[in-house]
Amino acid sequence: MNSLSMLGNAFVGIMNPTSLGLMIAGVAIGIVFGSIPGLSASMAVALMLPLTFKLGASLGLNTLVAVYIGGISGGLISAILLNMPGTASSIATTFDGHPMAQRGEAMKALGLGIVFSFLGSVFSFIILTFCAPSLADIALKFTPAENFGICFFALTMVAILASGNMLRGLLAGMLGLIFTLPGMAPIDGTARFTFGSTTMMAGFDTLPTLIGIFAISDILITAERMGSGKMQVMTVKKVKGFGFSMQEFVYHLPNFLRSALIGTGIGILPGIGGSTSGMLAYVTAKNMSKHPEEFGKGCPDGVVATESANNATIGGAMIPLLVLGIPGDGVTAMLLGGFLIHGLSAGPLLFVKNGDVVYGIFAACMVSALIMLIVEWTCIKGFVQVLKVPKHILLPLILVLCCVGAYATNNRIFDVQSILLFGVVGYLYHKFSLPTTPFVLCFLIGEMLETYLRRGIMQYKSFGAFFQRPIFDVFFFIAIAVVVWTVIKEYKAYRAKRAGLNQ
Repeated sequence: MNSLSMLGNAFVGIMNPTSLGLMIAGVAIGIVFGSIPGLSASMAVALMLPLTFKLGASLGLNTLVAVYIGGISGGLISAILLNMPGTASSIATTFDGHPMAQRGEAMKALGLGIVFSFLGSVFSFIILTFCAPSLADIALKFTPAENFGICFFALTMVAILASGNMLRGLLAGMLGLIFTLPGMAPIDGTARFTFGSTTMMAGFDTLPTLIGIFAISDILITAERMGSGKMQVMTVKKVKGFGFSMQEFVYHLPNFLRSALIGTGIGILPGIGGSTSGMLAYVTAKNMSKHPEEFGKGCPDGVVATESANNATIGGAMIPLLVLGIPGDGVTAMLLGGFLIHGLSAGPLLFVKNGDVVYGIFAACMVSALIMLIVEWTCIKGFVQVLKVPKHILLPLILVLCCVGAYATNNRIFDVQSILLFGVVGYLYHKFSLPTTPFVLCFLIGEMLETYLRRGIMQYKSFGAFFQRPIFDVFFFIAIAVVVWTVIKEYKAYRAKRAGLNQ
């Protein structure tokens, strides 16, 4: 039986009230968890895991997949409305989504995010359905050397993000790298920069760090503005449909396709994740744009790029899970537990022994994406009501949710203290006009960069052996070319500015 016929049978199999009801509930729960800073899709899947025990394999796994899809997409809501990424995957959505909300285009930003989240998901699910085995073979060729090359390439994107003020951008990025060092070193587990504190042994967790940099710093900045009487009152422009025209939709299609390919490709590689793919897609969109200076000031292209990429990562991350039994990210690691609970073993034999379950998951992915689109579009007018809540009521509630979410991540008070520390860091970045984007990118990439470098050196005995890997060479030399090109462009802009001042 070919893939199309099996997929058709799977669609027929899940179109019953019980299955649809569970998927709707799963998507809704995922959206709630994704939209609250500090909670996450992986936390939602972990909590739902025991509840699916008494369900059959198909119903249980389809419900978990629905939670996954809702959780990743839900992060855009708080990212756009409150400048607080609900999940790590939505970090880059804040860069242009919240500025759009500030100028009254919250509905349009949400509409773009929802539609291109849906399209990004469907794009990756189509690739998942028909190309999973072939892409998994490619993923197997990626050793630590290739993964280091990708991380190094991603790190050099700081040069583009810092365009306009290279020195400030590099300083911000270096501070991000420094904060990845405390804790246990990768591979050998040596404690470093812990200052004798046992709570520092685990280092700074990603989610509390992001909550602090975005949420707590924004609360401090807003409170300062309220005290000085400079608080900006947000308005919400009324829109029809999703807030954008068909002409705008067609304009965004090239950006969407490029970003969805980046998201799917990054998702296939285990351990890199949606936050990296969203950042890479955002930087690529900025680099390819005719108006890069508009990014960070409320450019719709930035929202389209990051939401297309981080949702496309879902289908990409499912490929190594289903075909190789290797989780692509934290959420798929939880899904692997779901397979074990139902007595299934993810891997090549899964397609042979339980093909009906696999294609049921494929069908559930597409149906859940459609449910996500409908649920978020139905609630879009309710979401923007958050902007009308008085700040003196909203900010304390957000602060409490952030503290609860930070504590729930690892059940330790140190993470609550971390969000306050990074809140102050984010506030100081704002006061000294340092960009937070390079900091976040370097913080996300730093640990992976070191891990893959040390693994590669252990495997190949020297760094020079990396250059015998063609895939590594491509990423490494493209990265070097990007840095050189950016420096030359910055130098020419500096000379032109100096020439203009001397006239």
